Amino acid sequence: MNLLRQAIIEKGKALSPNVLKVDAFLNHQIDPALMEQIGIEFARRFQGEPITKILTIESSGIAPAVMTGLKLNVPVVFARKSKSLTLVDNLLIAKVHSFTKGVTNDISVSKDYLLDEDVVLVIDDFLANGQAARGLVDIVKQAGCKLAGVGSVIEKGFQPGGDELRGNGIRVESLAIINSLENKQITFREE
Repeated sequence: MNLLRQAIIEKGKALSPNVLKVDAFLNHQIDPALMEQIGIEFARRFQGEPITKILTIESSGIAPAVMTGLKLNVPVVFARKSKSLTLVDNLLIAKVHSFTKGVTNDISVSKDYLLDEDVVLVIDDFLANGQAARGLVDIVKQAGCKLAGVGSVIEKGFQPGGDELRGNGIRVESLAIINSLENKQITFREE
């Protein structure tokens, strides 16, 4: 996706060899036109899959997931990281560690929204070490659903998450794969 790569180059900041800041269009401020194009691209890549639900994690995965859901005409479910007074019973729970924030959260989804006949597409903003994706895949398995694959807006190709998921037979589609952030220079993996 050239439009995404252009946004990463123009508005992204390599803060360290492991951290890419993209809050100007994805993680804090959201570029709706770019999110629409991301939704179109994920829908194109997973065209032909009998997807019935999209699953993401709050909060940065919601915008690309909603746009993908709009393009595929399916509901979007998001896993909560925080406790809710209304989300207490009948839960699917997985542990997810965030290396960026240095915390481990229990993420949860109500069993009411993931049924065993569902075919689920997992969408998230980043794929690095793969913790969020693995937690979401675990929830899909707990629900007895079929996994269509994992869609990542940005994959840090120099970290193991994407390769590990692919090595486990999971289809992974990343719209931009970062090859390196060394010397605060953003380089992409050529596909």
